[in-house]
Amino acid sequence: MARKTKQQALETRQHILDVAIHVFSRQGVSSTSLADIAQAAGVTRGAIYWHFKNKSDLFSEIWKLSEFSIDDLELEYQAKFPGDPLSVLREILVYILEATVVEERRRLMMEIIFHKCEFVGEMTIVQEAQRNLSLESYDRIEHTLAQCIQAKLLPANLLTRRVAVLMRAYISGIMENWLFAPQSFDLKKEARDYVAILLEMCQLCPTLRTDQGAISA
Repeated sequence: MARKTKQQALETRQHILDVAIHVFSRQGVSSTSLADIAQAAGVTRGAIYWHFKNKSDLFSEIWKLSEFSIDDLELEYQAKFPGDPLSVLREILVYILEATVVEERRRLMMEIIFHKCEFVGEMTIVQEAQRNLSLESYDRIEHTLAQCIQAKLLPANLLTRRVAVLMRAYISGIMENWLFAPQSFDLKKEARDYVAILLEMCQLCPTLRTDQGAISA
């Protein structure tokens, strides 16, 4: 019986998360209350407070779910492309772009982050958490780039921090622009080409290398 009760609690928690992301997307984060989410989910506010401290805590949990899916995907691609970290990086970036189109949860989450969330009031806590995640993501990208350099798949003198900043801005910018005007370009069709352009810049652009001053001279 205890096991069944625990399972039911997990299912209720997931149901609240699933409903919340739709309500946030429809109304915007600042205009959505926990009472709105409770009503949409068909649960009491007490049920929500049982699982989440407040709205920012609930929102953070939604974000973490999308991050965990990327971690799992990285392990999958590492097994698929052993000794080829550049292919792992390429496929993850392609997935991020394509999933923004075809996976509802990720599309709604990105839409909320870019266009329907004001990091004010209680949401400033989430902003700080996202800032920390951004810094961590730069480090993770640099680590992957270092693996690519070690495998001789990228130039040895690559400015990895500069590339990490460029890569994050490039991918985020494409997603943000597509979400704002999906009819403006076919992200699903062109995702792999956009990633190819980015990786070609990493391989060929002299301004992304430490000796670019000498080259320009």
